[in-house]
Amino acid sequence: MNASRIALVTGANQGLGRALAEGLAARMDSDDLVLLTGRSHQRVSDAAREVAQLPGTRSQVQAQVLDVTDTDDIARLADELRARHGGVDVVLSNAVTRLLPEESQAERADEFIDVSNTATHAILRSFGPVLRPGGRLIVVASSLGTLGHLDPRLHHLFDGASLDQVEYAVESWRSAIHNRTAEEAGWPRWLNVPSKVAQVAAVRAVAAEHRERDLADGTLIASVCPGMVDTATSRPWFSDFSQAQSPSEAARAVLDLVFTELVDPALYGELIRFGKALPWHDGTPPVEQDRLLRP
Repeated sequence: MNASRIALVTGANQGLGRALAEGLAARMDSDDLVLLTGRSHQRVSDAAREVAQLPGTRSQVQAQVLDVTDTDDIARLADELRARHGGVDVVLSNAVTRLLPEESQAERADEFIDVSNTATHAILRSFGPVLRPGGRLIVVASSLGTLGHLDPRLHHLFDGASLDQVEYAVESWRSAIHNRTAEEAGWPRWLNVPSKVAQVAAVRAVAAEHRERDLADGTLIASVCPGMVDTATSRPWFSDFSQAQSPSEAARAVLDLVFTELVDPALYGELIRFGKALPWHDGTPPVEQDRLLRP
């Protein structure tokens, strides 16, 4: 990647996003810039100040207010960074909505989908074109993002789909939730499953369009599964955290992808967990996951 690199992290106020920002700031150089983004000016400003003051920080660190649910806001920031810096070198899309098992999935659907999916589509559309050669555009997803976690009736909506088709499928899912027809159509009750599949499908769609060019200049577009991370978002869902990582531990494998010199063609466009691609068609329909939800 070029000198004076620009890196951006969404959802950087806490948890994994904060750890990713800290890791970037520690591994990048003094003339590089790490932008921490979030919706709250106070929280993102506090986070940026704290990261800048860490003993291991080497790069410049700045706060950037960004509402990932506002697609125009995302597009404006991408245009500003192109005009001001000529583009960006690293984009880590990590924004999430905290959801509790006892909450109504249907009532929280719009917020969850807007933050996890609409935002992912907008980031791919707006930041893909301003990513410098040799850059990294990585969407944080999970192992639930493989196609096999969905009912086979839904596979055709995402398998080999374009970004427009993925977006249409997500909006169809949203409508089915509101119309109370989602379960009969095969959609899981747990929002996290189709959301993650759609995130990975969106990344695959964009990567398929740019694969030849990106591999030629060392650019990586991919999604990642960081593994189980012990955060306030994941705590309510699982009882056994004996194998869970801290956010800092989970950030390491993601950051290794960012700073790897050569892009492995086998990883380009894929869902990557600890340096290996997860097969797109693997997975089991999430009957057990639905049982996590309380009536």
